Amino acid sequence: MGKQAILPDDRAFVFFDGIFTNPQLNHPEGIAIDSQGNIWCGGEKGEIYRIDRDGCAIEQIASTGGFTLGIAFDGQGNLFTCDMKYGAVFRLNIRTGYLCRFADGDGICKKMRIPNVPVVDEKNGFLYVSDSFNQHQSGPGIWRFDLQSGKGRLWYDLPLRFANGIALSSNGDALYVAESFGRCVDKIPILANGQPGQKEIITKVDAVPDGLTLDPKGRIYISCYEPSLIYRWSESDGLELLIYDRDAVTLCHPTNCAFRGKDLFVSNLGRWHITRIANVL
Repeated sequence: MGKQAILPDDRAFVFFDGIFTNPQLNHPEGIAIDSQGNIWCGGEKGEIYRIDRDGCAIEQIASTGGFTLGIAFDGQGNLFTCDMKYGAVFRLNIRTGYLCRFADGDGICKKMRIPNVPVVDEKNGFLYVSDSFNQHQSGPGIWRFDLQSGKGRLWYDLPLRFANGIALSSNGDALYVAESFGRCVDKIPILANGQPGQKEIITKVDAVPDGLTLDPKGRIYISCYEPSLIYRWSESDGLELLIYDRDAVTLCHPTNCAFRGKDLFVSNLGRWHITRIANVL
């Protein structure tokens, strides 16, 4: 990796180390932050964890018994979790602890294969979910479900090369999608009638892109599984290397990321901790 990173290595540090905690933090994939600033993430046996905002304690709130991938909150205190083992999205009411199967397909004949990352469109009442389909074969695509009923359909049905992280644009008129094995990030317009427009590749990356998140300026942060680094992309500046851990210790196969204030929090599938990158904004 010949590029010079924007941030120095010491800007990233272990926020919470769960290797010896009880419960142990089992290789977190997804990450989300609640209204109190607590960090939520999942585990390799379907765990759903909450880490206190100061990083001093961890609690397992629920478990699907599967394998938790991406997670996202709505505005009503519900956490949506994608589960690879069951090929389904679960919904957890974080106030009551009630966990239920939310959606697994169109209810007729089509089923999700590898639901990976959910993103909430609160304004229009939808949940978008990337379906990675198959590691070795391109396939569709992006699902869209009603936030209340869980009813939905395959929204974008054209092939993608392992659709992974997704993010809603700041004005809600497009979805950004990381194609992990296509090594690119796409923009899929959301048309006025709610249908998907034509996919556009906005940037290619020399890594395996996994998670996406946006900052208040609309810049896209791309956490890459291999090598262990994070890119930032914007129309004005193009693709920039934000930070790179050559030793894969502080960042170790980072998957998803989320902002809390000016700090970026990152889950590491390759280890047992959450990384905090200070003063990114």
